[in-house]
Amino acid sequence: MNTNVRRLRKEVAELRKSPEADMVLYPLEESIVEWKAFITGPVDTPFANRVFELRIMTSPMYPMEPPKMKFLTKIFHPNVHFGDGSICLDILKREWSPAWTLRAACLAVTSLLSDPAADSPLNCDAGNMIRAGDLMAYNTMAAMYTEEFALHTLPESPL
Repeated sequence: MNTNVRRLRKEVAELRKSPEADMVLYPLEESIVEWKAFITGPVDTPFANRVFELRIMTSPMYPMEPPKMKFLTKIFHPNVHFGDGSICLDILKREWSPAWTLRAACLAVTSLLSDPAADSPLNCDAGNMIRAGDLMAYNTMAAMYTEEFALHTLPESPL
């Protein structure tokens, strides 16, 4: 059995044993290397009380290399590409460590929603609003897209 499959099965067992209250994370039925995640937007953000769907792909090199994660739910955020949902987050690139799990990566993405890094935007409009200090414009746009596209509740976990 491949190291990545063994590691992913261990992560599934851990999620079954102690699920997160505001996240649902599980592998797709067809393949343990492709996962689906649903994260709840953090309190005191334009994403609060809504749920965002992510797709996670691991490679045969996981956990030695980071998973590829992207938002399937449209979201207005400086570190999320508006077109394809890709995420700019250091731990998904050069700061990855095999000690990280998919759960930890999802928690890091949730944290990014609270604390955007406007200096390295994938969504330049959102980044420019924050860098210009126009938080009202940013929060209004983010809330509008959240209202339009995000889910109201977490789905049940199939685990």
